Amino acid sequence: MPSTDRSRWFVTTEWLAEHLSAPDVVVVDASWYMPAMNRDGRQEYLSAHIPGAVFFDLDGISDHSSGLPHMLPSPEQFSSAMRKLGIGDGMKVVIYDGLGLFSAPRVWWTFKVMGARDVVLLDGGLPKWRREGRPLEDGPVARPPRHFTARMDHGLVRDLEDVRKASESGSALIVDARAGDRFRGEVPEPRAGLRSGHMPGSVNVPHSEIVADGRLADPATVAAVFAKAGVSGDKPIITSCGSGVSAAILWLALETLGHTRLGLYDGSWTEWGGREDTTVLTGPA
Repeated sequence: MPSTDRSRWFVTTEWLAEHLSAPDVVVVDASWYMPAMNRDGRQEYLSAHIPGAVFFDLDGISDHSSGLPHMLPSPEQFSSAMRKLGIGDGMKVVIYDGLGLFSAPRVWWTFKVMGARDVVLLDGGLPKWRREGRPLEDGPVARPPRHFTARMDHGLVRDLEDVRKASESGSALIVDARAGDRFRGEVPEPRAGLRSGHMPGSVNVPHSEIVADGRLADPATVAAVFAKAGVSGDKPIITSCGSGVSAAILWLALETLGHTRLGLYDGSWTEWGGREDTTVLTGPA
């Protein structure tokens, strides 16, 4: 059975409440929403957030040169942004979002890529914090600038050619976090101009199947969902989704199951489905 100890990835609301004023702990609101949700992460943060939390703008702290949404920033850009947020080397970073477990794993993964050694997620996120009647505050938070040394681990990121090679050769298993009807090409993609379907050789694990009530489902359920999709053994895995956000939920879940040979396709379906030189299949995997 998979381990039930997730303290390497999560802290509890109780723990955070006890450590909110600790000088080496910084709380990050990573709320981001799909356009169809009609919600604004920054505005919601300004209306109510965990006391002392700073806001991580997923679209703003990104590489704008590719034309793809919220691609990883350069190490220099990330370091500069962290300095302005007051996040420095050696600090414990606690990340949450407004849905519980949606965009926070993407920001968690970004910190990991940039070399952060102590970065965790708030189990249950803001919804659980609210349900428990814990304190909130409004308005922006200004922390003193701190120095952050970004050391980008390129081994955690996959690009188009990496994924094309994996798709053609089977050298890695591509696991797609999108909903099943999108994976099978039965519905149009939310972003205009993208073909519908999936990459050859990929399998589908909708992120909604491993998240329950804004939290990562119990270890046995997570293991069963991946096993049903054919994700097993020690073969390298590439996680993908619509634009690289929910792919990080799969990454997180796979890490908790003990998988270590992981990469995330940063461009995801927005890149693959938006090109003419990529192969797109429809129907089940």
